[in-house]
Amino acid sequence: MDINSDLGESYGAWRMGDDAAMLDIVTSANVACGFHAGDPAGILDTVRAAAQRGVAVGAHVAYPDLVGFGRRNMDPTSRELTADVIYQIGALQGLAAAAGTQVRYVKPHGALYNTIARDARQADAVIDALLAVDATLVLVALAGTPLMARARDRGLAVVAEAFADRGYNDDGTLVSRRLPGAVLDDPEQIAERMLALIRTGSITSVNGRAVPLRADSICVHGDSPGAVAIARRLRAHLEQAGVTLRPFAPSA
Repeated sequence: MDINSDLGESYGAWRMGDDAAMLDIVTSANVACGFHAGDPAGILDTVRAAAQRGVAVGAHVAYPDLVGFGRRNMDPTSRELTADVIYQIGALQGLAAAAGTQVRYVKPHGALYNTIARDARQADAVIDALLAVDATLVLVALAGTPLMARARDRGLAVVAEAFADRGYNDDGTLVSRRLPGAVLDDPEQIAERMLALIRTGSITSVNGRAVPLRADSICVHGDSPGAVAIARRLRAHLEQAGVTLRPFAPSA
Protein backbone atom coordinates (compact mmCIF):
# COMPACT_ATOMS: atom_id res chain seq x y z
CA MET A 1 0.00 0.00 0.00
CA ASP A 2 1.09 3.54 -0.77
CA ILE A 3 0.53 6.56 1.50
CA ASN A 4 0.52 9.93 -0.24
CA SER A 5 0.08 13.53 0.81
CA ASP A 6 -0.42 16.90 -0.89
CA LEU A 7 2.74 18.91 -0.29
CA GLY A 8 4.65 21.96 -1.56
CA GLU A 9 1.61 24.14 -0.90
CA SER A 10 3.21 27.03 0.99
CA TYR A 11 3.25 30.35 -0.88
CA GLY A 12 5.76 33.02 0.07
CA ALA A 13 5.19 34.00 3.69
CA TRP A 14 2.01 31.89 3.81
CA ARG A 15 2.91 28.50 5.31
CA MET A 16 0.85 25.41 4.63
CA GLY A 17 1.52 22.10 6.36
CA ASP A 18 4.76 20.51 7.54
CA ASP A 19 6.39 19.01 4.46
CA ALA A 20 9.56 17.84 6.22
CA ALA A 21 7.63 15.84 8.80
CA MET A 22 5.20 14.40 6.26
CA LEU A 23 8.02 13.31 3.95
CA ASP A 24 9.40 11.15 6.76
CA ILE A 25 6.08 9.27 6.79
CA VAL A 26 4.59 9.07 3.30
CA THR A 27 5.80 7.05 0.33
CA SER A 28 4.54 9.42 -2.40
CA ALA A 29 4.35 13.22 -2.52
CA ASN A 30 1.76 15.07 -4.60
CA VAL A 31 3.60 18.34 -5.15
CA ALA A 32 1.76 21.55 -5.97
CA CYS A 33 2.65 23.11 -9.32
CA GLY A 34 1.84 26.77 -8.65
CA PHE A 35 -1.75 26.98 -9.86
CA HIS A 36 -3.61 26.37 -6.59
CA ALA A 37 -0.63 26.78 -4.26
CA GLY A 38 3.16 26.69 -4.09
CA ASP A 39 5.94 29.03 -5.14
CA PRO A 40 8.96 27.86 -7.21
CA ALA A 41 11.54 28.02 -4.39
CA GLY A 42 9.30 26.21 -1.94
CA ILE A 43 8.29 23.59 -4.48
CA LEU A 44 11.97 22.94 -5.25
CA ASP A 45 12.72 22.53 -1.54
CA THR A 46 9.94 19.97 -1.23
CA VAL A 47 11.04 18.02 -4.30
CA ARG A 48 14.64 17.95 -3.07
CA ALA A 49 13.52 16.70 0.33
CA ALA A 50 11.40 14.01 -1.33
CA ALA A 51 14.34 12.90 -3.46
CA GLN A 52 16.60 12.67 -0.42
CA ARG A 53 14.11 10.35 1.29
CA GLY A 54 13.31 8.18 -1.71
CA VAL A 55 9.73 9.43 -1.81
CA ALA A 56 8.06 9.28 -5.24
CA VAL A 57 7.11 12.67 -6.72
CA GLY A 58 3.85 13.41 -8.53
CA ALA A 59 2.45 16.56 -10.11
CA HIS A 60 -0.52 17.90 -8.14
CA VAL A 61 -2.15 19.82 -10.98
CA ALA A 62 -5.12 22.12 -10.46
CA TYR A 63 -7.34 24.85 -11.81
CA PRO A 64 -5.69 28.32 -11.80
CA ASP A 65 -7.20 29.31 -8.44
CA LEU A 66 -4.73 30.58 -5.83
CA VAL A 67 -7.38 32.51 -3.91
CA GLY A 68 -9.70 29.51 -3.64
CA PHE A 69 -6.89 26.99 -3.11
CA GLY A 70 -8.09 25.13 -6.20
CA ARG A 71 -11.34 24.10 -4.53
CA ARG A 72 -13.71 26.22 -6.62
CA ASN A 73 -15.40 24.69 -9.65
CA MET A 74 -14.31 26.02 -13.03
CA ASP A 75 -15.31 25.35 -16.62
CA PRO A 76 -12.28 25.97 -18.84
CA THR A 77 -12.35 24.96 -22.48
CA SER A 78 -10.70 21.64 -23.29
CA ARG A 79 -7.90 23.51 -25.07
CA GLU A 80 -7.24 25.65 -22.00
CA LEU A 81 -7.37 22.77 -19.53
CA THR A 82 -5.04 20.54 -21.53
CA ALA A 83 -2.53 23.37 -21.85
CA ASP A 84 -2.80 24.23 -18.15
CA VAL A 85 -2.05 20.65 -17.13
CA ILE A 86 0.84 20.34 -19.59
CA TYR A 87 2.27 23.60 -18.24
CA GLN A 88 2.10 22.43 -14.63
CA ILE A 89 3.63 19.02 -15.31
CA GLY A 90 6.42 20.64 -17.28
CA ALA A 91 7.21 23.09 -14.49
CA LEU A 92 7.48 20.31 -11.93
CA GLN A 93 9.54 18.17 -14.29
CA GLY A 94 12.12 20.95 -14.50
CA LEU A 95 12.31 21.33 -10.73
CA ALA A 96 12.44 17.57 -10.27
CA ALA A 97 15.34 17.28 -12.72
CA ALA A 98 17.22 19.94 -10.75
CA ALA A 99 16.58 17.92 -7.59
CA GLY A 100 17.85 14.68 -9.12
CA THR A 101 14.49 12.94 -9.37
CA GLN A 102 11.56 12.59 -11.79
CA VAL A 103 7.84 13.21 -11.90
CA ARG A 104 6.32 9.72 -11.85
CA TYR A 105 2.61 10.42 -11.72
CA VAL A 106 -0.11 13.07 -11.86
CA LYS A 107 -2.80 13.62 -9.24
CA PRO A 108 -5.30 16.40 -9.96
CA HIS A 109 -6.21 18.59 -7.00
CA GLY A 110 -9.42 19.73 -5.38
CA ALA A 111 -12.24 20.78 -7.67
CA LEU A 112 -10.42 19.50 -10.76
CA TYR A 113 -9.97 16.07 -9.14
CA ASN A 114 -13.65 15.81 -8.26
CA THR A 115 -14.87 17.18 -11.59
CA ILE A 116 -12.91 14.84 -13.86
CA ALA A 117 -13.97 11.85 -11.78
CA ARG A 118 -17.29 12.02 -13.68
CA ASP A 119 -17.11 14.84 -16.26
CA ALA A 120 -16.05 13.16 -19.52
CA ARG A 121 -15.02 16.32 -21.38
CA GLN A 122 -12.71 17.66 -18.70
CA ALA A 123 -11.42 14.15 -18.01
CA ASP A 124 -10.43 13.78 -21.66
CA ALA A 125 -8.64 17.13 -21.57
CA VAL A 126 -6.52 16.01 -18.60
CA ILE A 127 -5.84 12.62 -20.18
CA ASP A 128 -4.78 14.39 -23.39
CA ALA A 129 -2.27 16.40 -21.38
CA LEU A 130 -0.63 13.35 -19.81
CA LEU A 131 -0.43 11.57 -23.15
CA ALA A 132 1.09 14.65 -24.77
CA VAL A 133 3.80 15.00 -22.12
CA ASP A 134 4.62 11.40 -21.21
CA ALA A 135 2.33 8.42 -21.70
CA THR A 136 4.14 6.53 -18.93
CA LEU A 137 2.90 8.96 -16.27
CA VAL A 138 0.50 7.29 -13.84
CA LEU A 139 -2.84 9.00 -13.21
CA VAL A 140 -4.14 8.95 -9.63
CA ALA A 141 -7.95 8.92 -9.52
CA LEU A 142 -10.75 8.59 -7.00
CA ALA A 143 -11.42 4.88 -6.55
CA GLY A 144 -14.52 3.53 -8.23
CA THR A 145 -15.15 6.46 -10.59
CA PRO A 146 -15.69 6.41 -14.39
CA LEU A 147 -12.39 8.27 -14.87
CA MET A 148 -10.42 5.13 -14.10
CA ALA A 149 -11.81 3.11 -17.00
CA ARG A 150 -11.74 6.14 -19.28
CA ALA A 151 -8.02 6.72 -18.68
CA ARG A 152 -7.16 3.03 -18.99
CA ASP A 153 -9.01 2.83 -22.29
CA ARG A 154 -6.72 5.62 -23.52
CA GLY A 155 -3.62 3.65 -22.48
CA LEU A 156 -2.74 5.29 -19.16
CA ALA A 157 -1.80 3.39 -16.02
CA VAL A 158 -4.21 4.38 -13.24
CA VAL A 159 -3.96 4.12 -9.46
CA ALA A 160 -7.13 4.10 -7.37
CA GLU A 161 -7.02 6.38 -4.35
CA ALA A 162 -8.85 6.45 -1.02
CA PHE A 163 -8.86 9.35 1.44
CA ALA A 164 -7.98 8.66 5.05
CA ASP A 165 -9.23 11.98 6.39
CA ARG A 166 -12.38 12.49 4.32
CA GLY A 167 -15.96 11.32 4.71
CA TYR A 168 -17.66 9.31 1.95
CA ASN A 169 -21.18 9.44 0.56
CA ASP A 170 -23.14 6.28 -0.13
CA ASP A 171 -22.14 6.40 -3.82
CA GLY A 172 -18.41 6.48 -3.08
CA THR A 173 -17.98 10.21 -3.70
CA LEU A 174 -16.44 12.50 -1.10
CA VAL A 175 -18.66 14.47 1.25
CA SER A 176 -18.60 18.16 0.34
CA ARG A 177 -16.30 20.16 2.59
CA ARG A 178 -19.28 22.44 3.26
CA LEU A 179 -21.14 19.63 5.06
CA PRO A 180 -20.71 17.96 8.47
CA GLY A 181 -18.59 14.82 8.42
CA ALA A 182 -16.50 15.93 5.46
CA VAL A 183 -13.14 16.01 7.27
CA LEU A 184 -12.04 13.45 9.86
CA ASP A 185 -9.48 14.29 12.55
CA ASP A 186 -9.17 11.34 14.98
CA PRO A 187 -5.85 9.58 14.18
CA GLU A 188 -6.84 6.29 15.81
CA GLN A 189 -10.23 6.15 14.12
CA ILE A 190 -8.70 7.04 10.77
CA ALA A 191 -5.99 4.37 11.09
CA GLU A 192 -8.49 1.66 12.00
CA ARG A 193 -10.79 2.76 9.16
CA MET A 194 -8.03 2.48 6.57
CA LEU A 195 -6.88 -0.93 7.81
CA ALA A 196 -10.49 -2.11 7.54
CA LEU A 197 -10.60 -0.75 3.99
CA ILE A 198 -7.51 -2.75 3.04
CA ARG A 199 -8.86 -5.92 4.62
CA THR A 200 -12.47 -5.74 3.47
CA GLY A 201 -12.43 -3.67 0.29
CA SER A 202 -15.13 -1.37 1.61
CA ILE A 203 -15.47 1.85 3.56
CA THR A 204 -18.24 3.09 5.85
CA SER A 205 -20.15 6.09 4.50
CA VAL A 206 -21.41 9.00 6.60
CA ASN A 207 -24.75 7.19 6.70
CA GLY A 208 -23.21 3.98 8.03
CA ARG A 209 -23.39 2.09 4.77
CA ALA A 210 -20.56 -0.24 3.66
CA VAL A 211 -19.43 1.12 0.28
CA PRO A 212 -17.26 -1.16 -1.93
CA LEU A 213 -13.92 0.57 -2.46
CA ARG A 214 -10.60 -0.86 -3.57
CA ALA A 215 -7.56 1.40 -3.54
CA ASP A 216 -3.81 1.19 -4.09
CA SER A 217 -2.97 4.49 -2.41
CA ILE A 218 -4.22 6.31 0.68
CA CYS A 219 -4.12 10.10 0.92
CA VAL A 220 -3.66 12.18 4.05
CA HIS A 221 -4.15 15.86 3.21
CA GLY A 222 -1.09 17.85 4.23
CA ASP A 223 -3.23 20.90 5.07
CA SER A 224 -5.58 19.03 7.42
CA PRO A 225 -5.42 19.87 11.14
CA GLY A 226 -3.17 17.31 12.81
CA ALA A 227 -2.02 15.93 9.44
CA VAL A 228 1.35 14.76 10.75
CA ALA A 229 -0.19 12.95 13.72
CA ILE A 230 -2.78 11.33 11.43
CA ALA A 231 -0.18 10.17 8.91
CA ARG A 232 2.19 8.93 11.61
CA ARG A 233 -0.51 6.90 13.34
CA LEU A 234 -1.78 5.54 10.04
CA ARG A 235 1.66 4.34 9.00
CA ALA A 236 2.38 2.76 12.37
CA HIS A 237 -1.01 1.02 12.48
CA LEU A 238 -0.64 -0.43 9.00
CA GLU A 239 2.92 -1.60 9.63
CA GLN A 240 1.90 -3.23 12.89
CA ALA A 241 -0.80 -5.11 10.98
CA GLY A 242 1.78 -6.39 8.48
CA VAL A 243 0.88 -4.12 5.58
CA THR A 244 3.88 -3.41 3.32
CA LEU A 245 4.19 0.28 2.51
CA ARG A 246 5.85 1.40 -0.71
CA PRO A 247 5.32 3.87 -3.54
CA PHE A 248 3.02 2.70 -6.31
CA ALA A 249 5.51 4.33 -8.67
CA PRO A 250 9.31 4.10 -8.20
CA SER A 251 11.03 7.21 -6.83
CA ALA A 252 14.01 7.00 -9.21
